[in-house]
Amino acid sequence: LKCGVPQGTVSSNLTPSAMKYIGIDYGTKRVGLATSDDEGRMAFPLRVIPNSKKLVEEIAAICRSERIDGIVLGESHDFKGKPNPIMREVVPLKEALEREIGLPVTFMTEVFSSQEAARVTGTNKTNDASAAAIVLQSYLDRKNKHVSAGRMIYSEDSGHP
Repeated sequence: LKCGVPQGTVSSNLTPSAMKYIGIDYGTKRVGLATSDDEGRMAFPLRVIPNSKKLVEEIAAICRSERIDGIVLGESHDFKGKPNPIMREVVPLKEALEREIGLPVTFMTEVFSSQEAARVTGTNKTNDASAAAIVLQSYLDRKNKHVSAGRMIYSEDSGHP
């Protein structure tokens, strides 16, 4: 036993409670959705839904069924860092999601996520969900790197540095 951690185990002294996220890649016709694993480490494409007047209601139902704890919404900017025209629809969506679902909604910059999804999976009906997974994974990587940087405690015989 060293630092209160049994030998051979790894512990974090600042481990946040695990959270499951949904990522959203908003489009005027279709909306891509992705979810994380229960620990908030890996993102996976979930589905593509039509952009309709029931969008917030549909996302709310998915959040309930998937037991989502947080929402990550793609934020679109041009090369100069200015919001793209679609943001006129995305900002009100963020506000509606926060109001109707009651979960935190975080913007994450989406730079070429749709193009990257098409490059990786080819052009198909699931590209928007793959783009959502790329945006969500970027968020998770940033969040998890910030949380775990330099905070791991290893026992002497765990085989890790």
